[in-house]
Amino acid sequence: MNQQHRRNHLAALLHALDQRGEEPAILAFEPDSVHQTSGDELAGLARRLARGLRKRGIAPGDRVALVAENSTALITACLGMIVSGCVAVPLDVQMEVKTLGNVLQDSGAKLLLTTAEQAGRLADVIPENIEEAFLLDAAEEPDNGDNPSSLEADGSNEHQTGKASNSDHHQSWHKLLSQGDDTETDLEPDDERSADDTAVLFYTSGTTGPPKGVPLSHRNLTTQIHTVGNAKLTQSDDRILLPLPLHHVYPLVIGTLTPISLGLPIILPRSLTGPDILQAIREGEATMIIGVPRLYRALYEAIQSQAENAAGRWARDALNRSIGLSTWLRKYPRMKLGKLLFQPLRHRIGPNLRVLASGGSPLDPELGWRLEGLGWEVAIGYGLTETSPLLTMNPPGAGHLDTVGRPIPDVELRIDEHWQDKGDENEQHAVSGSGHQNAPGEGEILARGAGVFDGYWNLPDKTKEAFTEDGWYRTGDLGYLDRHGRLHVTGRASTLIITEQGEKVQPDEVESAYAEAPEIREIGVLQRDGKLVALVVPETHNTDGDADLEKQIREAVRRVSDRLPSYQRLADITLTRKSLPRTRIGKIRRHQLKVRWEEAGSEDGEQTGPLPREEMSSEDRELLEHPAAEQLWDLLAEQFSEEPLTPDASLRMDLGVDSMQWLNLTMQIMQRTGVELDDETLARADSVRDLLQAVREAAGRESHKDLFEDPEQALNEQQRRRLQPLGPTASFVARNGFRLNRRLVRWLLQLKVEGIEHLPEKGPLVIAANHLSHLDPFVLSACFDQQRLEQTFWAAWVEATRRNPLTRLGSRLAKTVPIDPQRGVITSLAVGAAVLQRDKILVWFPEGERSSSGQLQPFKPGLGILLEHYRVPVVPTHIEGTYEAMPPDRRTPRRHPTRVRFGAPLHPDDLEKEGEGDEASTRIVDALHTAIARLGEKGTGVDSP
Repeated sequence: MNQQHRRNHLAALLHALDQRGEEPAILAFEPDSVHQTSGDELAGLARRLARGLRKRGIAPGDRVALVAENSTALITACLGMIVSGCVAVPLDVQMEVKTLGNVLQDSGAKLLLTTAEQAGRLADVIPENIEEAFLLDAAEEPDNGDNPSSLEADGSNEHQTGKASNSDHHQSWHKLLSQGDDTETDLEPDDERSADDTAVLFYTSGTTGPPKGVPLSHRNLTTQIHTVGNAKLTQSDDRILLPLPLHHVYPLVIGTLTPISLGLPIILPRSLTGPDILQAIREGEATMIIGVPRLYRALYEAIQSQAENAAGRWARDALNRSIGLSTWLRKYPRMKLGKLLFQPLRHRIGPNLRVLASGGSPLDPELGWRLEGLGWEVAIGYGLTETSPLLTMNPPGAGHLDTVGRPIPDVELRIDEHWQDKGDENEQHAVSGSGHQNAPGEGEILARGAGVFDGYWNLPDKTKEAFTEDGWYRTGDLGYLDRHGRLHVTGRASTLIITEQGEKVQPDEVESAYAEAPEIREIGVLQRDGKLVALVVPETHNTDGDADLEKQIREAVRRVSDRLPSYQRLADITLTRKSLPRTRIGKIRRHQLKVRWEEAGSEDGEQTGPLPREEMSSEDRELLEHPAAEQLWDLLAEQFSEEPLTPDASLRMDLGVDSMQWLNLTMQIMQRTGVELDDETLARADSVRDLLQAVREAAGRESHKDLFEDPEQALNEQQRRRLQPLGPTASFVARNGFRLNRRLVRWLLQLKVEGIEHLPEKGPLVIAANHLSHLDPFVLSACFDQQRLEQTFWAAWVEATRRNPLTRLGSRLAKTVPIDPQRGVITSLAVGAAVLQRDKILVWFPEGERSSSGQLQPFKPGLGILLEHYRVPVVPTHIEGTYEAMPPDRRTPRRHPTRVRFGAPLHPDDLEKEGEGDEASTRIVDALHTAIARLGEKGTGVDSP
């Protein structure tokens, strides 16, 4: 193959890999390790796959579908297919099943390479044209002969579909690898015509309708690779992080094929979630990210959030002011001080990270400038799947972030100012990669060049609509060329909204403005009855949980509206807990917004209960693929089956998790997932998503020693001091305080006590009582003699014990076990365990909070977990009258008779046998609940001692 021919065919990529030798070509992060694949190894596997496909009768031009998440095997398969001359068809694993089946049929693919999970999901929709399916995540199998029907893939799911049902089990993709000694030349393309053969068949993401097939040739793609290489955008020691799925043209061509061609290693994170991406940046020593605007928005917001979590909102404000100053200096005097000023901050994220390349959707210029203000270099590319993808490029550190740069070589752009009426094309303005331009004017962006495709797959009518009569591709984007030849993209023609006043509005511009409000997590703008309206997902981190949420969001919208022109102001909003429908690279699927608006606005449209996974964002579905996160979601779905459970749901505001509920939930997480969350992590967990991410991240760390074997190891020094006996002075004050409390309770609450003889003289012992009022601990303590009081510790919400110096002193003298709804979830149970380990008495209110009705509420499992591990007697106790004396809405007590009944001590073994539930802790609290309820049914009492 001559040099020019090789230059225009992707088979040349194997020669680039050969030159890498033993140097790593791919670094793939796995749960417990980093798997490196050398250039030699990758090239060898790709050649073996290419020959194996030919031996199976896959001829040049035949399609082979790929439905799998990013992996070394997926990249290898793509390379092998491309080299063999067949057409790779990479598809989105998160596409709806029915749509995937339609796309597989439309593509006419003969083979399917997928994973065990996806094979099971696709079992009912694989069409007849798929002859066989192979698993990319199955282990290599021993060679048992040439008959594929006799082979089984380790761990694969059984299913039979169409022609693929020739075998009882799907096979490992290793069965496609040729074992022969074929010469290298048998893979060389025959002639120059093969450069125009289709290499990859992409399917568009479907933001405005069903996916369309986009065939791209070897020449289309090699043009892009050579353009990036010749532009010197990279350095010889760069390491490229690829956190985007390969079914999009941008990550496959720019993030995979281009680095391979340039001899740069590719870093694949374990998943596409934030913690794994950050791990891959740091440990993979990434210098460049091939990302999308949503990723960089999340990175910037994470920096702000970390500052606020570390030192409060003032720190976040100070950071923003510092970044603002650095950004201004970068914009105007062109001073690059961010690299020096924020070096420690960038070092924590990735000490070697230099370039943030953005594509796939528009990057907010202000965000881009702020990232440059932090010291990174931002590169922007613009294009579409149909253009392979790049049409323009704004190189790293070049500035002008309000543009997408100049046309790349071999690309011409033209602006159709009459795109609405398809007027006189002689009045259009053009600019090419050579730099020639006419006067700027806004209209539809037209393009032609070596990267532009020839037409859609099986859609001749759509192809005709996509091109002008003289062969220019209609991008569907609106924009203009400035006097320097830089392209400004102003929006999509298909999404342009024309208001009742005739003003033209791009929804993404309006969304960017309103999204700056910290109370708004996501916003999607649409037109209803001639007016601009928006679907809003609230950011519960930044709202006041005690105030009306919709009122807060409307105030935030009003605040932003005041600085926008009238035609961009929203006429109405509707709140939703569901993430907005997006493609995998972050574009809003605008054709679905109308349905979402109607669902959210209807009386029962916003469903209660867990959000179905298919309605979640791609990032959230990715998060739930981790076993620990999936187990936690299932746990939450069981516990909050009637609540609006979504990844965005606030644990406190939407699900009502506080006080003892935090403790019990955390212990259930430990039991269900095996993950122990530390207090600092829990303090940052405001939403369900925060908790899922925390569990996922913690699952990779080594667990602490069993909490119940040595509970004091989970306590800090201050908590250990609370378990120590009071000193002489404190003991004197405490004794007199309890005497005073006894007199007040007898006089004001007319206390009567029943069953005091059941109460053992000393511990270890748990006293479990119903919880009606803040008066309950005072009434119970009035029942005890001095000997018992000196041994007794009380479980109490930490906020109630530190509201003022008096309550702090009182809680110390009373020996409270602090239950912190934010920070003390694990250590609270550890303190309780330490009390019992020291043979003391522990008072526990298993309802977790005061009853709002005065009736006995369901018990939380925390006490059951404690008694499951510490088999000590528990005394069921029933309190009456304190609800009437001081209900939840009253701040001072009133005179009213009270009564306390102590039952006979019960052993956890007996409770476990009597109760109901799948787990021992659940059965224990179930039986204890029954025992306390029975005490409440008794109708006689005795005078207090």
